[in-house]
Amino acid sequence: MALSDQATAWRRGERKRLLAARTGIAPQDHARWSAAIGQALQQVLDLQGPWVLGLCWPYQAEFDARHLAAWLRLRGLRTALPVVQGAGQPLQWRAWWPGVAMQAGVYGIPVPRNTPLLLPDVLLVPPVGLDAQGYRLGYGGGYFDRTLAALARKPLCIATAFEVSRIETIGPQAHDVRMDYVLTESALQYWDGQALQACNAVTLRTHIRASAAARGLPQPQPQPAHP
Repeated sequence: MALSDQATAWRRGERKRLLAARTGIAPQDHARWSAAIGQALQQVLDLQGPWVLGLCWPYQAEFDARHLAAWLRLRGLRTALPVVQGAGQPLQWRAWWPGVAMQAGVYGIPVPRNTPLLLPDVLLVPPVGLDAQGYRLGYGGGYFDRTLAALARKPLCIATAFEVSRIETIGPQAHDVRMDYVLTESALQYWDGQALQACNAVTLRTHIRASAAARGLPQPQPQPAHP
């Protein structure tokens, strides 16, 4: 269902405000907050197995997941970046690794050039805005929601955001897709069916494994303890 003119205008205004807040983060704060998110994700996703991790090339001061992706590839995960096929179409996900040939995609964002198509098991989703119920405000193209709605097997969705991206509500519509997990520089949360619940990295890793099993995703193996 299409948004009303009033809701569309409101989202446009919030998107502009939230992007200004994120791009205005001081470089030292951005670096420190990004490091905190990256360290939390290393703990949460420190699993060996056949999973495909979908991530996004950083855009407009988003959290940069590329170093994390390279680290996870050493643990057996494959990584993929989204590719826009066209207006009104779901995203494709193409295999990505450091050094792969790239080309400019929509908004000039680099995308892999003719690498294999993959289906993500876990998605790191960078929102423009993130509300108290786990819904995200994106850039307005609807690509993520359209893609997730079209998948027969929904991946585990982890929103990676800074706290400046929080809003009370996006006024979710039927087409909006809730995130399963939220990671910011100061919070780890999971959706328990009624609300976002705060937790630590160990609890979140356990919750992710249980959710993966419930959705029929490949079961990862814990990383062996380091001597």
